[in-house]
Amino acid sequence: MLKKISFLLFFVVTAHLSYAQKSDDIVGKWLNPSGEGQIEIYKKGDKYFGKLVWIKEPNDENGKPKTDIQNPNASLKNKPVLGIELLKGFVFEDNRWTDGSIYDPKSGKTYSCNLTLKDNNRLNVRGYIGISLLGRSEVWKRLK
Repeated sequence: MLKKISFLLFFVVTAHLSYAQKSDDIVGKWLNPSGEGQIEIYKKGDKYFGKLVWIKEPNDENGKPKTDIQNPNASLKNKPVLGIELLKGFVFEDNRWTDGSIYDPKSGKTYSCNLTLKDNNRLNVRGYIGISLLGRSEVWKRLK
């Protein structure tokens, strides 16, 4: 009986440890669900950020780089979309990245955000207003 309990306890602890994530597991390049953009997530200090490093259509109809025309800050409307920091200020706790924000350059809006790895190659991105229940999730795929 003691052997069975020890084996069960060993199995539970091993399964938990294999699922546990390290804080830097989200670092790298990710593709958004539409395939229109690649976001590189990196660490600055003890927080995580992500910038737009590739977009499917980087230029406007005049052949010039697209700018952040929806930005509510007038001084940033002429800034190129490529290179914008979309993810800001995430901290790692309890196997997820929290307390950050995500900027949507299509609307010019910023939302609270949490990030959770579904597995090593899929990242659940949850943007919300107020509480996490009032929001939208999408899954980004890791680029090799």
